[in-house]
Formats: sequence, structure tokens, C-alpha cells
Amino acid sequence: MNEQLAFFKKPDPITDIKDVKQYDIVVVGAGSPGVPCALKAAELGAKVAIVQKLKSAMAGGNFGAGVLLDKSDPYDVARLVTLLEASADHRAKRGLIEMWANHSGEAVSWVIEQAKLAGAQVKDMGTPVHMALLKKHGFKIEFTTCVFGPKPYNTGQGMKALCKLAEERGIDIYYGTPGEQLVQDETGRVIGVIAKSPDGYIQLNGSKGVVLATGDYANNAEMMHYYMPDMDNLKRKRFGYDGDGHKMIAWVGGRMENVGHTKMAHDMDAGPASMMDSPYMRVKMNGKRFCDEALGMDLMNCYLTSKEDEGHYCQIFDSDYIEQAKRLGLGYEDFESIKKWMPEEDVEHTGVVPGLIATFKADTLEELAAKLKIKDVPTFLASVKRYNEMAADGRDVEFGVAKENLCPVLKPPFYGIHRHIRFTVSCSGMVVNERLQVVDDDDKPIEGLYAAGNLAGHFYGSTDYPLDVFGLNLGHNYTQGYVIAKEIMGEL
Repeated sequence: MNEQLAFFKKPDPITDIKDVKQYDIVVVGAGSPGVPCALKAAELGAKVAIVQKLKSAMAGGNFGAGVLLDKSDPYDVARLVTLLEASADHRAKRGLIEMWANHSGEAVSWVIEQAKLAGAQVKDMGTPVHMALLKKHGFKIEFTTCVFGPKPYNTGQGMKALCKLAEERGIDIYYGTPGEQLVQDETGRVIGVIAKSPDGYIQLNGSKGVVLATGDYANNAEMMHYYMPDMDNLKRKRFGYDGDGHKMIAWVGGRMENVGHTKMAHDMDAGPASMMDSPYMRVKMNGKRFCDEALGMDLMNCYLTSKEDEGHYCQIFDSDYIEQAKRLGLGYEDFESIKKWMPEEDVEHTGVVPGLIATFKADTLEELAAKLKIKDVPTFLASVKRYNEMAADGRDVEFGVAKENLCPVLKPPFYGIHRHIRFTVSCSGMVVNERLQVVDDDDKPIEGLYAAGNLAGHFYGSTDYPLDVFGLNLGHNYTQGYVIAKEIMGEL
């Protein structure tokens, strides 16, 4: 299949090598899987290099979750793995989810410890952030939850701090040096990577292994259009993720997992994340309702893929929102704390990204519509009127929202959150086995080659990234990098 796709066309071999360097392990990508991989491998005695195409480390997000096995019921851990398998539409490899469940507590705790040594802004928020999951399923599970923050500080800054620690420990980091091709010996084993330094091509050999942790393909327009054409009209949240690792793997015989890739497209910044799933009235920018408001924010992208929508929608609620949230047992921010997300309020906007907050308050619905930039105000007013009538009747004849989830918009001042869903991560990648070795078309390992994080496939499988475990993606990134290091060094 690879040879049929233009973006996987194999280039001519690079032969103009200026220098060759020898290491035990070479990691390509200074992100949330790659940096922990390099640090752990060095801790275990390996001579390690990191190749990074940008001039610094890069990663996104804040939360990374791990399961504390010694404090959890094994039966419930198995149930959690099964839940995540189901959330992946039963298309994931259970062994990869089990790897996260069995090793993430150790890995995430270790990342927190190293990050503190590096002077990063990090803390362990533990189990409380997962209470909704635990209550819903009756799980007896304890978590470690690595949080780099508060915003706008994020995991990217954390990885930069860890890279400084890595250099202090003797790890060579080649910044501004993109990996371009893998090197194989006569048996097909991957023995190194050719990277383009400012002074020309260099070859970095890894006698024990080469680990690709280059991230996803969100910024490769051809790959995105082929694998996720429904995301064509959504803006990209990050930059620099061009699918270069996918290509390098394909050129040595690896393959992409099947179509039906998992996407992450969210907005947790415009308003409180604690309220992103609340069933308050939702409208498009044309003022019309468009979905069952009891659905999670993670699914909103599916309704907003058109050129007209481009991921925009608004949550609408009134001054009774706190009582509504309490009645439903949902999270909320009170009248003072919500002001952090309101750009018009003269408060200290801490723990948020100032350029992305978009929560507003108004005395009238007309004024609120203007602040939210709703284009058709009469239609919006009619939608609110109709919604309130159905809420009073307890029967939503438009979308069938359950009576208890209807939250009428009656009492001023009124509130609105203008959320803008942007594409964050393509969570599907190259096929690996349960040891994170890249495999060929016959599912045989390509010796010496490993993939981690969002470059590695079959951890997910559904259309949309599951939010069952808050911080699953970063948690699995840390864990996969950590486990690969132990695997290569014979410590697993």
C-alpha cells in the first residue's frame, strides 16, 4: 500500500555523509515520548543521542495519567483496559493498552521526579481528577497524574527543562537537525539515522536501537487529506508535525495502520474544562441548535466540519448554571472563578491561555450574541425561545435531550462560551507490536527500530480520541518512551 501513496514514495538514498557518530541508542524527536526514553536509557547506562528538527524540544498538553498498580484492584485495572479497548471501537491492540496500564504508574511517577530535578513547573494531581471515571464505573484505582502548569506553561516547557537535565547527564542533543532517512545493514536491521545538520548530513548509529518519536502528521496536508479528509476545514492547533517519522518507517518496510484514524480535536481553553461537557444549550454561529447537548465536547468536531462552521460553536447558559450543575452532579466554576476565562473582566487571568479565552456575560441575549459573534441574532433568539419552551414542557422534540439535562436560559445575566474546535493530534500511526517494535507487512519486527507516542499505531482506534481517562495521551507517551528504554537495555 505504501508505494501507492505519493507521500510515501521512497527517495534516493542520501550518500553525502559529512560525519558518522556512534551511540548505543538514537532517539529521533525531543517530545513527550522521546525525552523520557533518552533520559531513562541514559540512566540505565546507555550512550544516547537525541535528534530534534526544531531548535528546542516541543510538546503540547498538560496532563499525563498513570495507574498505580500497588494501590489499585487488579480486577478493576483489567476492566479499565477493557473500557479503553471498547472506546477504541475494539480496533486497538489490547497488549499496548495493557502496557500503559501495567507500567504507567512507574513511568509517570518517574517523569514527575525527573521534572522536579530539572526545575520544571510540575506537580502530581493524583486520583481526584479522575473521580468522574471512578464513580461512573465503580473502579478502585489510584492514579498518578503529571501536570505541567499552570497554563500557559505546558508539557513543552517541561520537556525543555528535561532536555537541559539530559545534557547535564551526557546525552547529546542535536537541535535544528531533522532526521531524514534510516540506515539498514545487509540483514535489514536498522542501525542508524541520517540527519541534516546545519553543516551537512551526519549519520548517527545506534548499536542497540533507533527510536522514532517524531509525533503525528497533523501538518502534512496530503496525509491529513488522505486519512482524515473530514478535518480539512478545521484549523491546526500545533505546528511542525509533518509525518516525517511515518515516512522514514515506510521507507524501510513499515506500514501505516488501516484507515479510520483517530483524531483529537478539542477546545479546553475558551472556557472552563470542567464545563466543556455540561449539557447547556449549544448553537452554531448561525444561531441554530445542532446536537444533543448531553454529548461530550470531544464529539463536537463531528458536527462542525464544514467550511461555514470551521469548528465554531457556543454554549449558552444563564445565572442558574451553578444550581443546574449541582443538580446534575457536574463540575462548574463559580461566579468569581469563571472570570479567569472572561477577557472583559479586570482580573488576573491565571491558569489560562489569555489569547484563547472566550467566555462572556451580558444582561440581554442580544448583547450576548454580539459578544459571542453569533451571525444571525434573530435566529439565535428564536432558538433560545424554542429551547426554553421545550425545557418547560420537559420534551425536547428537536434532539431528544432527556428532561433532566435541559437547562433553560431564562435568568439574566446570561453567559456564553465561544468554543473553537481546532485539530490537535492524529492519534493513529505506524504498526508496531506489543513491544513497540515496528513491524513489516508480514508483522515481523524490523530489528533495531522502535516507535513511540502518536507515531506508533493501534493504541487507539475509534473516530475520536477517548476522554475516559483524563491525560491518557501524554500518559501513554511517557510510558511508551520509558518502556522502550527498559526494553532495549534488557531491564523490562
